[in-house]
Amino acid sequence: MIKQHVGLGEKSYDILIGSGILQETGARIAALCGRFKPEDGIAVVTDSLVWGLHGAAFSASMAAAGLGFSPVVLEPGEQNKSLDGLGRLYSDFAAMRLKRGGLVVAFGGGVVGDLGGFAAATWMRGVCYIQVPTTLLAQVDSGVGGKTAIDLKEGKNLAGAFYQPACVLADTNLLATLSGRDFRCGMAEVVKYGAICSKTFFESLRERPGAAELPGIVDMCCGIKSGIVERDELDKGERRLLNFGHTFGHALETLGGFRRFNHGEAVAIGMLLAAETGEKMGLTEPGSAAAIRAVLEIHGFETVCPYPPEEMLPQMEMDKKNEGDQVQLVLIKAPGEAFVHSTDAAELRSLC
Repeated sequence: MIKQHVGLGEKSYDILIGSGILQETGARIAALCGRFKPEDGIAVVTDSLVWGLHGAAFSASMAAAGLGFSPVVLEPGEQNKSLDGLGRLYSDFAAMRLKRGGLVVAFGGGVVGDLGGFAAATWMRGVCYIQVPTTLLAQVDSGVGGKTAIDLKEGKNLAGAFYQPACVLADTNLLATLSGRDFRCGMAEVVKYGAICSKTFFESLRERPGAAELPGIVDMCCGIKSGIVERDELDKGERRLLNFGHTFGHALETLGGFRRFNHGEAVAIGMLLAAETGEKMGLTEPGSAAAIRAVLEIHGFETVCPYPPEEMLPQMEMDKKNEGDQVQLVLIKAPGEAFVHSTDAAELRSLC
């Protein structure tokens, strides 16, 4: 087992990574008693796909630890990360009489983690919660760092909160049950970490990883993200680098009604668009976009944007990182080194 520590003072927590952690989940949660009160209720937010695959093992682990809980089982899909989905959780929390000393466990992928975390952050002004990420995307990225959110029809992740979990339990055995598309979704974020922070790591992704390499990959990504979050928890500076490809990618997701592209597919195209834009601006080393395209294609991503600039730009202007009339683009100097560049819509249009 690999242990990462996120040092945030009173909000510090551990990330545990490895095979077979799901069977230890109950004991790990029981060890956190004191940060929450089991008698005040435990709500487990999940989806029907995850619950069908792993619910029995999770339940057995909780029973072995003497912990009762109430499952809230959603249908899979980004459409649940909405005001309606949030309202459903609030109603279920009320029905189970989840109290302020209780616990929310987000047991699933990025949608479950974002939605469950935001519900925990706002239910009775905040209850303890734990991330048990079951997808590669959630294990390397969304399950770590305390960003919680829901989508609005106007854009991705526009309502949310910074709210750190009490711990993250990442069982890499669960990744074997992912569909090829869902696994690829997470690989986009893995490529992102190489593109922004480590040329060596980026170059290693020119080959598809085997199962034995996954704990090390999750560890590498969590280590990069944890360090950045410790230095910039509230996304005021360095943490923005983690959004490489996301300004374009979130526009793609919104235009596609959160159905045409999953998050990773949109971010993959977004990273390529960001690299191409940086090259046009003379801020990115020539050939960087080609290098990113080559790595993405190795992992099976489409790299063509289906929407014209006049449709993309209004969505990009709604990005929550923007300040005034300035669009905050995360660009790369070359694979392995990223920076934030402020521009405006007029400059962007001139490049398209």
